[in-house]
Amino acid sequence: MSIDERSELEAADGTSVMVTRLAPALGAEVRGVRLAEIADETGDHEITTIEQLLLDHMVLFFPDQHLSVDEHVAFGRRMAERADGELEAHPNLKNAFTEHPEIFELAASKGGIADEWHTDLTFQESPSLMSILNMVECPDVGGDTMWANLCLAYDGLSAPMRDLIDGLTALHDAQAHGRPEKTAIHPVVRVHPLTGRKALYVNEHFTRRIVELSHHESEPLLDMLTTWVSEERHTVRYRWTKGTIAVWDNRCTQHHVLNDFVGERIIQRVTITGDHPAGDPERSLPQWEPSVQRGAATGRFDYQLARHLRDH
Repeated sequence: MSIDERSELEAADGTSVMVTRLAPALGAEVRGVRLAEIADETGDHEITTIEQLLLDHMVLFFPDQHLSVDEHVAFGRRMAERADGELEAHPNLKNAFTEHPEIFELAASKGGIADEWHTDLTFQESPSLMSILNMVECPDVGGDTMWANLCLAYDGLSAPMRDLIDGLTALHDAQAHGRPEKTAIHPVVRVHPLTGRKALYVNEHFTRRIVELSHHESEPLLDMLTTWVSEERHTVRYRWTKGTIAVWDNRCTQHHVLNDFVGERIIQRVTITGDHPAGDPERSLPQWEPSVQRGAATGRFDYQLARHLRDH
């Protein structure tokens, strides 16, 4: 499917679906489909179209949907089935208002503003492969969200830099949620299982260090990579309206909220997990510092990594 500025598709019932591209890097707005009506087998055509559009654009926005919690979860389950994944509530954070085992809810009035660049749940062995967000309440001005195209970010690096980071891995943790002991190691560059494209898979919120490098080598490189991701040329910015549904591919994107608003902002999200990041063959375990070897004493910079290597 070509990625035109605006294209018109045909739904199964013969109606038109309008797709409008939002930025050169990624993102499209989709109108003319009712997500509440395609959760069962009768929606196969629409689901297939959404899956292809997601591969093309990485993040999709469906304005004026106004889904109930049950409709939101039903649509999420349908997408999860197609992706061979499952829905999972947030493993660390509690909902602001709505109790539901498959809904994650953030409210600005309760401190819920995800204002650092991140890919969802990368501190888990099987991070989120897809997220589906319902904008329940949003301010009239501000509170936009930005997404970055991680494949474009990788492609834009110089050849020597790509050669350096291919095959490296990084330690991620849930320190931002008060759980620094919850850790996982993933490729610095992952390969998308459906498109085959390489994506720069490190983020400022959850990624702590590059495993194969010393702390002093890792710090400047990781800082450069996470800053590079957020370059404007890699991004799209979306202004919300109440009732909009957003669907994004966590295997090739990052996002963050602009914390520039006053008033309430409430989002509800279903998260599809089940994916295990894969990249180029990994290089050998770190040999740069004896203190990280299994069972050895560790310095303060290396303790967390040494514990992960010991326990896994």
